[in-house]
Amino acid sequence: MTTQPLTGWDKPELDLSNAHWRSGSQGAGDVQIAFVEGFIALRNSERPESPSLIFAPDEWRAFVRGAQEGEFDLT
Repeated sequence: MTTQPLTGWDKPELDLSNAHWRSGSQGAGDVQIAFVEGFIALRNSERPESPSLIFAPDEWRAFVRGAQEGEFDLT
């Protein structure tokens, strides 16, 4: 059985050890973002050692737009 690589999994392995992380809600949010080598990294502020999501700039714009439009609201 052969498997095809998943779309969007071709992100570089970024060194996030010196990233400048910013909180999503003026220090009170659950997520943090960092801009590294032209990409945007997103992590859980309560578990900074967990894997980060990496977005290309166009993916980040689509994610933010979706969040602003309520695409991810679960209520």
